[in-house]
Amino acid sequence: MIGYAFCGSFCTLKKSFAVFREMAECGEELLPIVSENVWSTDTRFQTAKDFCESLTAVSGREAVHTIVDAEPLGPRVCLDMLIISPCTGNTLAKIASGITDTAVTMAAKAHLRADRTLVIALASNDALSANLKNIATLLERKNVFFVPMFQDDPVGKPHSLVADFSRLIDTCAFAKNKKQIQKIFI
Repeated sequence: MIGYAFCGSFCTLKKSFAVFREMAECGEELLPIVSENVWSTDTRFQTAKDFCESLTAVSGREAVHTIVDAEPLGPRVCLDMLIISPCTGNTLAKIASGITDTAVTMAAKAHLRADRTLVIALASNDALSANLKNIATLLERKNVFFVPMFQDDPVGKPHSLVADFSRLIDTCAFAKNKKQIQKIFI
């Protein structure tokens, strides 16, 4: 089973959800995990309830959305892989620093402590500034792999990076073999 976590980069949830659906249609068994913000925040893009219901409809499972429910995702519920897509800069910083104060960061901690594969599809407005050190920290960490990313608006948001969600499935295939897909920055 693959854990598939969604964080609150609300403008990229639709792209990530398309990959989630594609993976399910290809027969992958998926466990949706959502941050507390995704679970409870209505945005101009969609309501939290509609998004979470669509995750359940595609996967057949209700999304894990609390720290308590995410904690067993390492010691008792062994996921083959954990994907965080989109992963916000906030979540990236917490994972790099070992902070576990959300369902997604707890899932990552529990999963990594069992030496299992974590794939990150970043979407961060400060990736090339405050969060650059966290990308570097996690690139050096065993079992952590990044989906290739690019500057989505180099002029308007010069520090922003967003994953190329169309490369997520390929990244997972490489990560299964403990390899980082190249190139990381496109």
